[in-house]
Amino acid sequence: MTRLGDSVQRASELLAQDLTSDTHVEQLLAETGARRYLDLSDLTGKEQAELIGARSVELLPSVDKLAERIEERAAQGRGLHVKLGIDPTAADVHLGHAVPVIVLSRFQRMGHDVTLIIGDFTAKIGDPSGRTAERPPLTDEDIERNLSGYQEQVRPFFDFEKVRFAHNSRWLAPYTLPQLLGLLAQVPVSSLLQREDFRNRLSEGSGLTMSELLYPVAQALDSVELACDVELGGVDQLLNLQMGRRVMEAHHQQPQLVVTMPLVEGTDGSGAKMSKSKGNYVGLGSTPDEVFGKIMSIPDRLMVPYLRAWTEWTDPEIEQATARIEAGTLHPMDLKKILAGEVVSALHGIAAAMAARAHFVAQFSKKSFADAGALPFVEVAEHGAEGIAAVLTKVLGFTPSASAARRIAKQNGLRLIVERDGREQQAVVLPEAEALRPLGDVVREAVSASGDGAADAVYLKAGRKVAEVRGL
Repeated sequence: MTRLGDSVQRASELLAQDLTSDTHVEQLLAETGARRYLDLSDLTGKEQAELIGARSVELLPSVDKLAERIEERAAQGRGLHVKLGIDPTAADVHLGHAVPVIVLSRFQRMGHDVTLIIGDFTAKIGDPSGRTAERPPLTDEDIERNLSGYQEQVRPFFDFEKVRFAHNSRWLAPYTLPQLLGLLAQVPVSSLLQREDFRNRLSEGSGLTMSELLYPVAQALDSVELACDVELGGVDQLLNLQMGRRVMEAHHQQPQLVVTMPLVEGTDGSGAKMSKSKGNYVGLGSTPDEVFGKIMSIPDRLMVPYLRAWTEWTDPEIEQATARIEAGTLHPMDLKKILAGEVVSALHGIAAAMAARAHFVAQFSKKSFADAGALPFVEVAEHGAEGIAAVLTKVLGFTPSASAARRIAKQNGLRLIVERDGREQQAVVLPEAEALRPLGDVVREAVSASGDGAADAVYLKAGRKVAEVRGL
């Protein structure tokens, strides 16, 4: 059995245990976390290709072709040459940026040669992928500062001691106009304009510069320079990566294989990808408690995509956990705590993950919310006639808009917690329609339906945010 197979067997045994137990959870985090450094070179070419394919959106031409390329290079006594390009466009990095780096780490641990392309030349053009307007160019100082921050923040997911760095200004800056014209004669304009983001901008009358049109060609020349076997990128990079295949063929090289990763949805569950501009991100520089709390705030449906994106769990392990949820032997909240622990453990270590877990339980999972200390509150006498969505938005500031409050309700994240006898709690899930009704009416009905007698306390919970409802 392979080293990974041994680890999966041990983890599967732990996944069958009581996962409310801190002891079992800590053992599981130790087992799966150790895989971030696990030597995967004992996997066959087919097993390697399948492991990469399991975490990709597109693997072109196919998983089988990747397996063949691995075996072909092994017969030549070497590994694949795998590249990931980075345009250091920001100083702060979030979990979304870690997704391709984690896959690159797997290639690295399989024994392949990996290169990080520092797009110091292309960053001055600005990658137009997914943009609605031209991206501002960066200076050399911007690039150097952002690169330093990127490397430091992504370090928990990647061994920078075993990677080659290459700045693409080395071969792109001296590229001559005759060379460029000769290459462009082999690149149909239609292949550049087939991009949906370009078509949208042109139809809307927005600007589209020649430098942006040439960006995919410049990126493709990176692959030519390095004679890459595989290039990684987000799914929004697919056409750029395919241009690499076309330009390599024009240079009579064996075209690279293309592996794209998902653009992971942000923590707010709105459907938008994780981004700083939307505030739905987890920063790699965040504290353990911040990371744990952010992950605990996600809707349940994001647990599987997040497990796939940022942990070393295999598909059979994810299926084992979700099967337990469906069977009612594992609560979704307990799996989410494990997911949060996985992310904190990757960034800060297991001890920090277990401490953050304990702190979260102390603050948000006690039998009485009163034990968590001072909570915000809303008075029924003053705001009972207002809709719950309006209260969450205008009174408590829990959500940025009424529509955001309704989305939380739609994802089963809006609840009333009714306490009786000091500590006995009963949760009432409020559907989306209830978010528009007056707070006072909904609370009185929930208290009446939840049992006999008056409630000792009632709390309004939106995601992970809690407020006391007073004055019933």
